[in-house]
Order: sequence, then C-alpha cells, then structure tokens
Amino acid sequence: MNNRRIFLSRLLIGAAATSMAIPASAEVGITDHKIILGQSAAFSGPAAQLGIQLHAGAKTYFDQVNAQGGVFGRKIEIIKLDDKYEADLAAANTKKLIEVDEVFALFGYVGTPTSNAALPIFTQAKVPFFAPFTGAQSLREPFNKQIFNIRASYFDETEHLVDRLVKTGLKNIAVFYQNDAYGKAGLAGVERALKKLNVPMLEVATVERNSTEVAKAVEKILPKRPDVIIQISAYASCSAYIKDMRKAGYTGQFYNVSFVGSKALADTLGAEGPGVVISQVVPFPWHLATPVVAEYTKAMNKAGIQELNFSSLEGFIAAKVLVEGLKRAGRNLSRDRLISALETINIGNYDTGGFDVAFSPSSHNGSKYVDMTVISKDGKFRN
Repeated sequence: MNNRRIFLSRLLIGAAATSMAIPASAEVGITDHKIILGQSAAFSGPAAQLGIQLHAGAKTYFDQVNAQGGVFGRKIEIIKLDDKYEADLAAANTKKLIEVDEVFALFGYVGTPTSNAALPIFTQAKVPFFAPFTGAQSLREPFNKQIFNIRASYFDETEHLVDRLVKTGLKNIAVFYQNDAYGKAGLAGVERALKKLNVPMLEVATVERNSTEVAKAVEKILPKRPDVIIQISAYASCSAYIKDMRKAGYTGQFYNVSFVGSKALADTLGAEGPGVVISQVVPFPWHLATPVVAEYTKAMNKAGIQELNFSSLEGFIAAKVLVEGLKRAGRNLSRDRLISALETINIGNYDTGGFDVAFSPSSHNGSKYVDMTVISKDGKFRN
C-alpha cells in the first residue's frame, strides 16, 4: 500500500512538473521574446499610399517601444502583405497570416471590401482584428468581440459633413462614390444624414474600385449643377473626377471623407487642390500643442521620416492604443486577455494625448472624433 502511495505521489509530482514546464506564452503568435502581428493592406496600386502611410506611423511607434525593451520583454513584429486593395487578395492574405505565419493578432487593414473579406476568417479563428482603416458599419454592427475600431464611423463622418453643409445653406448635394462596400457604406451615411434633415439627394454617380475611369460620372452629375459633390472613394479616382469636372466647367465644391488619403489626394491634385475639403478622424498632424501630435512628430523625425500626414498619425495612435492593451493584459498574454484588457481602456483611465479612446465589453468603437480640413494654395492643409 505504501509503495502504491509513493508511486502515485511521484506521478502527480511528475505531472505538475510537466505542466509547469509548458511556457506561459503557448498562445499562437507569442514567444518569450516577441509578439507577431499581421497586416494586409494596399502597398501597391492606386491606393498604395494608404497602406504605406498607415504602416509607417504604426511601425514607428512599435519600433520606439521595441527600443525600450518591448512589452514585458517581448518585441513587436508586424508581417505586412500587399492586397492591392482587392478583397480576394485580402482574404488569401488573412488565411496565410493566421494559418501559416500564425500571427497573434491582425492590425491596420485598409478598406471596407478588404476588411469584409477578412471578417469571417478572423472571426472563426478568434483572432483579434485591431484598428481597420475603415468606418464601415459592417465592422461595427452586429457587435463582434474580435474587432476594435479606433476611428469614427462613416455615419459619424458623413453626418458631421452633411450637417455642416446644410447649416451653411448648401442643400443641392450629389455623391460620387466607389462602386463597392466602401462607397455604398459612405453613400448610406450621406443618405441617412440627409433624411434626418429632410433634404433630398440631388444625384449619384459611381466609379469602380482601383479605376480612374470617371467620364460617365462626370456626364451624370455635371448637368445637375450641385452646390457640393461629396466623394466616397480613394485618392486616385477622386483626383481624376475633380480634374475632369473642373475641365468641364463645374465651379462647385468637393467634400471628401477621411479614407480618401488626404496627403495623397493633395499631391495628386496639385494646382486643382486648393479649396477641396476633407473630413478627418484624427487630430491635425501639425498642431504640436496636441500632446499625441507632438509625440508622433518627435518619433517620426527621429525615425528619419519628415513627411507627416493624417494616415501615418492614425497608424501611430492605433499602435499606441494596442500597446496599452498589451501592457494591461500582463505578462501572461493571450488573445482573450488582450480583448479583456482593451475593454478596460476608457477616457477616465487612459489619455492618448488629446485623442479620446473608450472601449467597453459591449462597445469596441473607440472614437467618434470628426474634424474638417481644407487643402490650401501651397498643397498643405488648413484646419
């Protein structure tokens, strides 16, 4: 009997030792020395600057954290894959990042159609999907535990924009939109905002994604002579449309939502840029009195990046908030712990430095911040 007890005791001790030997970082995408993130975005093609700029800002912040030792000794790595702003490529990239690269979380996807293509994949795999560069309702409703949005929604942006226009007496409003999930999400936001104010839509016209063929859209809207054309597309097609409308004699105003890529739009428009208005979902990148902007500027300059813009600032802020979540999750990191930790971030206990972010167990929509900017004569921006 005594021998049997000794044998059982030794078995229990051995089992305990074996379980203790399993590393705390057994979660996929984590080792004792690194945390691996994955990003699928446009890094080539007509929307390339969106992915390039967003990634640059985020990587600058991650590199800064890594230089200080990382998060609990773990350095943050980000694997980026080019999806050219095409849904099929984004879906394939997502499967690769999750199944082959075995990333811990997905970060900074660019676009509505691409994020929508990834949605069922990361949802089934229960992989966190952090800070997509889109304001689509499909990533907000119904509530999805894996998704955390940093930026305001397209409903927030378009309501702010339409309200401003109507209050200044500009009620003849047309919409030029990209014929995909992104464009339709923005169009729905404009329609919703106009309906609230009992103002009819004057006209709509479309452009295909990754295309600058805008002649038909010019022909459809130009005869209606709207006061304002709200554009829901990326910078290449919006620039082409503005230029062609100006050539055709249109003298009204152009308004854009933030996804357009403000700096890229200004650069592409050149002399046609002054007066074009763009709504923004992050603070003004040249307003150094805003603490997070001063922090961003210092970090970008230290990294040798002189060109500042709204997209890289958004990437920087998104990375900063994610790192706060990683810190709150603790040394024994897991996907579930990260989600729970992010849900504790709110205005009362965390300040990014002039940009409020608030999550909760029932809402992962971090911000409703919307501001307006206009391209000035020197190709820069006024706030």
